[in-house]
Amino acid sequence: MEKVAFIINPFSAKKNYQPFLNELKKKVDQPLYYISESIEGTDEFIQKNFNEVDIFVAIGGDGTISTVARNLIHTNKILGIFPAGSGNGFSNETQFSKNLDELIGKIKAGNSRKIDTFTVNDRLSINVSGTGFDGKVVKEFEKTDRGFKNYIKVSLKTFFKYKPIKVKFFEEAYQKYNGKYLMLTIANTRQFGNNAYIAPQASKSDGKVDVVLVKKFPLTYSPLFAFRMFTKKLKDDDYVTYLSVSEIEFKVNTKNWHLDGEFNKIKSPIHVKVQPSSLNILT
Repeated sequence: MEKVAFIINPFSAKKNYQPFLNELKKKVDQPLYYISESIEGTDEFIQKNFNEVDIFVAIGGDGTISTVARNLIHTNKILGIFPAGSGNGFSNETQFSKNLDELIGKIKAGNSRKIDTFTVNDRLSINVSGTGFDGKVVKEFEKTDRGFKNYIKVSLKTFFKYKPIKVKFFEEAYQKYNGKYLMLTIANTRQFGNNAYIAPQASKSDGKVDVVLVKKFPLTYSPLFAFRMFTKKLKDDDYVTYLSVSEIEFKVNTKNWHLDGEFNKIKSPIHVKVQPSSLNILT
């Protein structure tokens, strides 16, 4: 069996990581694990054990997974996942479930494949990042106890107050899309999390991301937008535009972003670049 280390975010899954740890200790003999108190601590643990460990397993949500992943990109080390976040978008898209036996089976087999990642002004993203409405929602959502119900509440509250963002593309081919948008999302996989498919055609292994431009729509359109998003039927229409790109530059009049569901301040101009086949994922 490959040498494996488990990195636990104790703040994920309503801070209830103890049952996972108890089960892990029963099923894996003297597991190497780390309960992370900070991003810096996680980075330090990975670097310290980097040469001895083959597979690093992130136990948490998309933000935790992204923190672990950024230490592993462009290396032969493998990322494993035990989903314990509020949305679990990336783990849904990479077929990881909340079944420890299944995960141990994958670890024993030790099979992996390469997938793409991307950067927003040199900051790594593995799943879905964005600005505008969803950036603001993430900022407000972080003040709550998380959970799907709170996400919906915060989204509705934000929708009524939110002023569209202004986007200006540098490249001539995309300048016809300059304008005001409710949000701009960059999708390496198909979903935010909770099976909300913002980019149903996106692929994590085609060397491209989908830039999703959503115009502010009337409240009456919201149920249809939501229905399409949760049934993988969101497509180009009057309010949604998809651009498939490997690299793109633009200006936007806000610094509020989320990267894999974690709030970030990022200054314009924005440079998005795909890192093809840069991350090894356990399969």
